[in-house]
Amino acid sequence: MGTLSNGRGTVSFENSHAPGLNWRKAGRTDLDPILKDCVILAAAPDAEGHPHDSIPDGTRMVALSDDKDPTSPVLYFSRAEIRKFFEGVRDGEFDDLMATDAEMEQAAAAV
Repeated sequence: MGTLSNGRGTVSFENSHAPGLNWRKAGRTDLDPILKDCVILAAAPDAEGHPHDSIPDGTRMVALSDDKDPTSPVLYFSRAEIRKFFEGVRDGEFDDLMATDAEMEQAAAAV
């Protein structure tokens, strides 16, 4: 059985497309009750037979999904790809895609 952690606690969680993974979500979200509101990431098994030539066997992979539905699709990225994305996030390249304060208040009210 897999788990889901937010850095403050851990609960059982299983995505049917990636069983047994230990998922992580942002510490700004809650676990109990689980608020279905976050992108989740997990260390995934190393690549084997990946269809893209740039991902050779043995490449360390990261799984990405959504915690709203345990049957949500799972996307796999190499750790190099995830690093480049996180560097862009840290540099503010995606700030225009973040929810505004008003949108955050609206989302909190809907829970």
